[in-house]
Amino acid sequence: MFRHRLAVTVSAASILTLAVAGCGGTTKESTDNSTAGAQAPASANPNAALKEGLKIAYLPKQLNNPYSDVETSGGEEAVKELKGEYKKVGPNDASASSQVSYINTLIQQQQDVIVIAANDPNAVCPSLNQARAAKIKVVTFDSDASKDCRDIFINQATTEGIGQSLAKMALEQAGANGGDIAVLSATPNATNQNSWIAVMKTELAKPEYSKLKLVKIAYGNDDDQKSFQEAQGLMQSYPNLKVIVAPTTVGIAAAARYIGSSSYKGKVAVTGLGLPNQMRQYVKDGTVKKFSLWNPADIGYLAAYAGASLSSGQITGAEGDKFKAGKLGDYTVGKDGEVVLGPPTEFTAANIDQFNF
Repeated sequence: MFRHRLAVTVSAASILTLAVAGCGGTTKESTDNSTAGAQAPASANPNAALKEGLKIAYLPKQLNNPYSDVETSGGEEAVKELKGEYKKVGPNDASASSQVSYINTLIQQQQDVIVIAANDPNAVCPSLNQARAAKIKVVTFDSDASKDCRDIFINQATTEGIGQSLAKMALEQAGANGGDIAVLSATPNATNQNSWIAVMKTELAKPEYSKLKLVKIAYGNDDDQKSFQEAQGLMQSYPNLKVIVAPTTVGIAAAARYIGSSSYKGKVAVTGLGLPNQMRQYVKDGTVKKFSLWNPADIGYLAAYAGASLSSGQITGAEGDKFKAGKLGDYTVGKDGEVVLGPPTEFTAANIDQFNF
């Protein structure tokens, strides 16, 4: 199993960097007002036994998304180990407000834990705080909600590390003369995507990146066909493009499929965050030289144990709280209730066959 303490076969700098996939009208004011019903945390009891029979529900960004499917499979595995009741629900699209009705239903069903990858950091907050008022623990994973409406956030890696790595891979693959690069993201409101892109922009402003020019951020909405069309549109608008950076597993696969079947193959690099099984053929045929990711199943697995620890009173989500996450070992809650899974790895033709997920 691909564990969270991977031996990363890249440079030391890469290990310190890196680590995957609508219109919302919610304002900051409405989010702040929504916190009124949230319960103040009690004191943690690290010696409390983990409860059995917990009802733990997963709400990914969307159903039938390969990345989300791997994530939630890890959650299902962990819930079985915890002798709990696993449920997965979610929308078929990743729009900002598409998850709200599912949260409301999970509240009515009296779940013990809701594990959610937020499509929008604010749109889900009123419903999440209703869940917390009903004493349901809220764990965000992969893509965070506002910290005022969840108990813990399971992050793949540090935001800074992922953004820095995306910029680094773009620089490596643009060639000595640099050139134009573009980002093919998921949805315009995706918390994780926007945070990584913001860090990437900061990196690109540094002298060592002066030969790279970010010409466009396109959005494929984590839809395969739209992402394919957006990749095609990028090449039509910017025929001298050197690199497409896709920090989403749907986007990178769609971009690789387009570039690999076009006259741009071998001329335009595709990199970003992808699943090894999904990207293997594009690495083998030379379309993609390097991309990266963590093990999504471990994110879902860790989220279940965090939720169970919250619900059992072992932790409250406060900085410094410690808990054990089954086979993944011991974790400590960081600032703002963030728990970092651990460093991911970079995949190339030399190592991709070592991974199966």
